Amino acid sequence: METGAIPIDELAGGLDPYLTLESGQSYRWRRSDGEMYGGERNPDAWYETVVDGEVIRTRARDGVLEWESTTDADTLLGRLLRLDDDLEAIAADAPADALIRDAYEAHRGMRLVEDPPFATLIAFICSAQMRVRRIHRMVDALAREYGTAVEFDGRTSHDFPTPDRLAGATEADLRDLGLGYRAPYVLETARMVADGEAHPADARELDYEPAREYLTRFVGVGDKVADCVLLFSLGFDEAVPLDTWIRKAIAEYYPECDRGSYAATSRAIRERFGGAYAGYHQTYVFHFMRTGISDV
Repeated sequence: METGAIPIDELAGGLDPYLTLESGQSYRWRRSDGEMYGGERNPDAWYETVVDGEVIRTRARDGVLEWESTTDADTLLGRLLRLDDDLEAIAADAPADALIRDAYEAHRGMRLVEDPPFATLIAFICSAQMRVRRIHRMVDALAREYGTAVEFDGRTSHDFPTPDRLAGATEADLRDLGLGYRAPYVLETARMVADGEAHPADARELDYEPAREYLTRFVGVGDKVADCVLLFSLGFDEAVPLDTWIRKAIAEYYPECDRGSYAATSRAIRERFGGAYAGYHQTYVFHFMRTGISDV
């Protein structure tokens, strides 16, 4: 077992793992107390994920980000939790806006994640019309059923299934796991990646709007899901997924940004949120609205 510790005060703007990992960005982490997306904070619980066969666990206690792993995980953890992001500079970049200001104040230490592209694509295909805890259960079920088991410290964890392995499932199998009408979308998208027809990671090399368009070739992926993949996996910090909560924010606080179509509204709210870090600001506003704190 490899272990490490990172002083949180060395991270510009700090880090709150609970906010970062339970804010609807990521569905590939589990909590050691079994209460992922359960609504309550538990500083003693470990967050755990598996990436390319390596298990990593982390938690923040007493001003230190602790980790345990099957590998030297400093670099991997830094990438997954974007520990190099300067949250202070990003917050300072935000427009002078009461809603954004209050969202940053309420959720200090929340960072964007960078999850593996294929797992993120499948997770957000599963997300349609689902609450975050249910999405997490679906993604976890896919990993348990089709992912590779990895033993670590007396516990069995599961990597996310490869495209080949997931494409070998049947629609009935996936419906039995609770995916419902999303099952054929997941199967066809996995087949496309397994056959080399397309891969979500290829969007990383494109400009933002062409990248979003590229991702919509996958079955079950519209503009909103594509934006989620771009923002939470591929480093497009300008992406603003127009989900229910952001549309609510637009209706209540930025009605001038509602331009009718997804593309036009997306451009308008990105400009309103300041461009390069619009997706970062969106994530704070999304969580602020979703948790019912907003009374601006």
